[in-house]
Amino acid sequence: MEWRVARLGRRGDGVAVPVAAPLTAPPDAPIDGTGGRVLAAMTLPGEVIGGAAVDGIIAQPRILTPSPDRVRAPCPHYRTCGGCSLMHASDGFVAGWKAGIVRGALAAQGIEVGIGGLVDTVHTSPPRSRRRAVLSGRRTKRGALVGFHARASDVVVDVAECLVIRPAILAALPDLRRLVTLGGSRTAELTLAVTETPAGLDIAVTGGKPMTPALLADLAALADACGWARLDWDGEALTRRPPALAMGRAQVIPPPRAFLQATAEGEAALLAAVRGIVGAAPRIADLYAGIGTFALPLAERAEVHAVEGLAPPLAALDAGWRGATRTGAGLRRVTTEMRDLARRPLLPDELARFDAVVIDPPRAGALAQADALAASRVPVVAWVSCDPVTFARDARRMVEGGYRLDRIEVVDQFRWSPHVETVAAFQRPRTQN
Repeated sequence: MEWRVARLGRRGDGVAVPVAAPLTAPPDAPIDGTGGRVLAAMTLPGEVIGGAAVDGIIAQPRILTPSPDRVRAPCPHYRTCGGCSLMHASDGFVAGWKAGIVRGALAAQGIEVGIGGLVDTVHTSPPRSRRRAVLSGRRTKRGALVGFHARASDVVVDVAECLVIRPAILAALPDLRRLVTLGGSRTAELTLAVTETPAGLDIAVTGGKPMTPALLADLAALADACGWARLDWDGEALTRRPPALAMGRAQVIPPPRAFLQATAEGEAALLAAVRGIVGAAPRIADLYAGIGTFALPLAERAEVHAVEGLAPPLAALDAGWRGATRTGAGLRRVTTEMRDLARRPLLPDELARFDAVVIDPPRAGALAQADALAASRVPVVAWVSCDPVTFARDARRMVEGGYRLDRIEVVDQFRWSPHVETVAAFQRPRTQN
C-alpha cells in the first residue's frame, strides 16, 4: 500500500495517509492502519512511502518519493539506534519544524504567534557537543554492550560511533564496557549517566551489583586507570578529583546525577536569553534553580533568591556561591530556599519583593506557580521550558493574568531528536505594575 506523509508528529515520526486520501485529513482520524492515519519512522512531510501497517505503524517504510529535505544520515547506527530520530532531515527543516512545534502548542492554547513572529530564533548545538549522556549497559557472555536502546525496544545497541556525544565520552566507551563487565549481572541493565567535566568524566551508575570490598577495589582501580574524576555506584561515590563545573564566576560540584544542561552551547544560549529578558533587575527570584545554572551568573549583577525542591543541588549551589565569595569573585548576595514549588508555589505577596523572576520547571511544567505569578505584579518573567505543551498551558495562565508574551527563543540542545526547549519573555504592562 502507498501512503503520503502529511506531517510529523511530536516524536518526529511521519503521520501518513493513503495516497488516495486528501492531504487535509481530519486531525482526529484514527491512527489504525486500516484507511486512517499511520505512523512511519524516518519519513518527512510530502514523501510517498510504501509499506504495510501493523497496529497503526509502518515499521520499515520504503521511500518511493523522497522529500527535498531528506539527507543521508551520517551515523552508521542510525537505522538501529534509538538515540536519534531526525538525522535523515536537513538542519534547516529540523529547525523550522521545532519552531513550528512551539507555535502549534501555543496556538492550541489560543496564543497566536504567527510565522516569523515571536518564535523567530533557533539555537542549534553543533554535532559532538553533548557533554552529558545517559547510556545503557548490559553484560553478555563475551563482554558487555554499552550504547542506547533500539527504537521502541529495550535492546541495547552497542555503539562504536556517535555524532552526538563529546569525543571524550565516545573515547571512554571501551572503558565503560569494562565497567559493565565488572559490576553488571546477566539479568539486569545498568544505567550510566556520564558527564564530561574539566576534571575528567563524572560517572553515576545505577542497577549494578551490590557493593562488596572486592568490587570496590576493582572499581577504584578502574577509575584510577581511566582517570575518571568521580564514579558513583548506586549512591556510593569514589571521588578522585572534584568534578567542578563553572557557573558564571563560581565553581559548583554537582551531586551525582544532578541536572545539567546537555551542551555548553545550549546553556550559553539559554543564559544569554535569560539575561536579555531580566536586564538590569536588581532583585531576582530563580525558581527551580537546580545547581545554579542561572542564579550564579545572574548574581554578577543582581541579588538572587534561589528556590529548589531538592536539597543536594541546592547545597551545591550554595557552596559554589560561598566559595566564589571567599575568592573575591564579585558576586552579589545569593540566598537559597528548599521548597516544593508544585505543592507550595511562591505566592504574590512573596513575589512582590522581586524585580524579575526566572523559572525553569521540569517537563510537567509549573501550573501552580504560573497561577501565582499571573496574580502577582512582577514586571518581567523569563520562562525556560523543556516541553512546548506544558509551557503553552502555563503561558495561557500568564497571558490571562495580564502578562504580554513578548518573544520566544528555541534552543535545540538535543540535536536530531524531537526534544524542544524554549526561553520566553513575559512582560507586565507598566500600567499594571
